[in-house]
Amino acid sequence: MKVVIIGAVAAGMSAASKLKRMKPDYEVVVYEKTDIVSFGACGLPYYVGGFFNDSNMMIAREKSKFIESGIDLNTFKKVIDIDSSQKKLTIKDTLTNKIFTDNYDKLMIATGASSIMPPLEKSYNNLTTLKDMNDGIKLRELMNKEENKNIVIVGAGFIGIETIEAAKKLNKNIYLVGRSNRVLDKVFDKEITDLLEEELRKNNIHLHLGDTVQEYVGDENINKVITNKCEIDCDLVVMAIGVKPNTSFIKNTDIKTLPNGAIIVDEYGKTSVNDIYAAGDCATIKNLSTNEDMYVPLATGANKLGRIVGENLAGANSVFPGSLASSCIKVLDMEAAVTGLTEERAKALNINYKTSFISNFNQTHYYPGREKVYIKLVYDADTKVLLGGQVAGYKDAVQRANVLATAITAKMTTTQLGMLDLCYAPPFATTWDVLNISGNVSK
Repeated sequence: MKVVIIGAVAAGMSAASKLKRMKPDYEVVVYEKTDIVSFGACGLPYYVGGFFNDSNMMIAREKSKFIESGIDLNTFKKVIDIDSSQKKLTIKDTLTNKIFTDNYDKLMIATGASSIMPPLEKSYNNLTTLKDMNDGIKLRELMNKEENKNIVIVGAGFIGIETIEAAKKLNKNIYLVGRSNRVLDKVFDKEITDLLEEELRKNNIHLHLGDTVQEYVGDENINKVITNKCEIDCDLVVMAIGVKPNTSFIKNTDIKTLPNGAIIVDEYGKTSVNDIYAAGDCATIKNLSTNEDMYVPLATGANKLGRIVGENLAGANSVFPGSLASSCIKVLDMEAAVTGLTEERAKALNINYKTSFISNFNQTHYYPGREKVYIKLVYDADTKVLLGGQVAGYKDAVQRANVLATAITAKMTTTQLGMLDLCYAPPFATTWDVLNISGNVSK
């Protein structure tokens, strides 16, 4: 049995490693268009900001280890076409530009996603995205130049907000331009984003929300960004307006996709074409609550569904249970997390829901370090079953969201959350934890 995997980052190498362990006699071939494998891009903003200095720390496992395990790992090889009827791949060597073909018995697509770049009249030396290792190295170098003081970040999603942390640590003047009227509007409801925006403004981040970039002014370097509302002098521009799945090469197949190009897969990781699987930032993932196909490019889902695909390529019948799209972010001194359905999503799905929003403290008043925690719950109006939760605060917020993820997975009610037997000691909680309180007010 010959299995070919396209893409050697999170999902691809998770699948390859699991498959090779289960079926050591299988021929497992991996094609990767770069020379970077098993790479954790989530660390890029912190590498740029100097929170750590060795870029190799973002490599989960060295290439040599995969090769030693018997995986045929081929770097600088880009798959440019699939003939699913003949089970044939067309591949380009990105170093020599030579074209060759290969065959497969089963195929996995794990090609990830790329940063979206708007159409520009020309390229600029001081404009970059932040998606791969090369981006990180370039942006770190630009950020560390003393003359680059004014940083414009275009895009108020995860990457844009996390880049603020890097720039702030390097004492830059930061301007965030976002088309939406809220930061992280596709992730959190307004109660939470209001808190995050307050934290950003408190730290002198210039927020230009509801602004659209009209023009970039400059020759080799951008020196001014013109929006529909203002002009911003700048030394460096970071483009963080989103990502798109790397799936253009499947155009000659019958693989079904979402409108954005994400490959639709079922709970086994199978595509609509026989013997072809997909996972990671190029593919959909099943929503645990609604069973809908959603595009959530997160490392957690990529690694887990990648592992499931690896098992199924080995002949298993493993089912991915679904995702709550649980995610978290550090916004300067504040942290925030979300799991399950937001209110906006519940409303769009016409669910009969209720919400609650409370604030309380993470611990007792007499032990040093007490901070406020804010919790929003979304729950079924009739059954009181939890559907979603969002938590923000300066201490212990994210880990409380993990409790909510567990509760939603278990289909617990707000009443059960209110009486959940959570740990208590003065340095860690109050006798009625803030989670208990949020459940008790959600009636």
